[in-house]
Amino acid sequence: MILRIRSRDGTDRITVPDAAAATVGDLQRLIEARATVPVTAQRLSLDPALLLPAPQPPLLSDPAAPLASLPLANGSFVYLSYPAGARAAQPPPPRALTAAGSFGKKMTMDDLIARQIRVTRQEAPFCSAASFDRDSANAFQLHVSESLAFAVKRAGFLYGRVDAETKEVLVDFIYEPPQQGSSDVVHLMRDADEEARVDAIADGLGMRRVGFVFTQAVGRKASETGEYTLSNREVVQAAQLQAEGGIPEWVTAVVKLEVGEDGSADVHFEAFQMSEVCVKLFKDGVLETEIQDSDDPRLSKMRKEVIAGGKDTMEVDNDFFLVPVKISDHQGPLSMGFPIENRGIPLPANALRSHMDRAKHLPFVKRISDFHLLLQIAAFLDVKADVPTLAACVGHQAEVPEGYRLLIDALAGV
Repeated sequence: MILRIRSRDGTDRITVPDAAAATVGDLQRLIEARATVPVTAQRLSLDPALLLPAPQPPLLSDPAAPLASLPLANGSFVYLSYPAGARAAQPPPPRALTAAGSFGKKMTMDDLIARQIRVTRQEAPFCSAASFDRDSANAFQLHVSESLAFAVKRAGFLYGRVDAETKEVLVDFIYEPPQQGSSDVVHLMRDADEEARVDAIADGLGMRRVGFVFTQAVGRKASETGEYTLSNREVVQAAQLQAEGGIPEWVTAVVKLEVGEDGSADVHFEAFQMSEVCVKLFKDGVLETEIQDSDDPRLSKMRKEVIAGGKDTMEVDNDFFLVPVKISDHQGPLSMGFPIENRGIPLPANALRSHMDRAKHLPFVKRISDFHLLLQIAAFLDVKADVPTLAACVGHQAEVPEGYRLLIDALAGV
């Protein structure tokens, strides 16, 4: 039986010769031989939460327990954690290399090692957690599950705040740019003018762009060797947008449909940061951005050789680049209810009037406390002056100046 041992340094494939008679202790010794992690440093679990900075799941702590008693099959994942440095291979001692004749100069092995790119696992994210506004997250996943049936990818930019003390990222709304999705790729057809209006609204609300969210389609390209967390295309896109994001706390969220053994399906959110090394490889042009359909989606190609897992390689397991982030939810300051932009359905002519009528029992500022409504109105306002000012009224729940009220009423046809 082949088992896939997933750790924060990637995935190792281990063959258990006699699975019917093998024990957890036998598996630990195979892991020590293959992955060079001492048995005493190993912590094993069948729950992927072992690799997350969260309450730890049940461990496979009895070395005498038969593997046959566990829910394992050929190709199953077993999750492995161990202290930092437990797996580190010691570099060979320095020795001098001298170029032949009068060409070149004397170099040591340390000089050569210093010139090579090392891909190591980042142990901790730069943000403590990511919390999503419940209504915004629900509106995003409902569209994907009910309207798109998870058949194609969908994406959006996350906007919110970063807590200065705790470094928690609070996502308060999601902006969905114009896009075209397939089962494996989502192409963002970004509108600079619209994004300027979105950023102006966020600025007035005291928020900013803090991350990116995308879904994984149920029909995405499979790997011959099994499942994977992010594909090579997703790694490239996430690294590019994190590099553009400009903040260390930038979060990438993944939404996918998980089918249980009983056939039930649940929508599942996960959050990550791309490692510093991954973003640097992208910025330096080492990460290959041209992906071919024949490429293994589990592996990210390099344009030059790097060292990963103690080996020289031109391909790196995508898991090396992922830094898991704890995820939670909260009730944000904005309401949801106005139609969401760029979903391929024209906005009804009476959308604004219908929205204002439904909320007419509320104070005016409450009636317009919806990002998607503000984005619709922003198209008729000065993006540098009026948009941030109106958004600031919403952010502070302050009285809306009469001029803006008259304009919004006129746009609504009141």
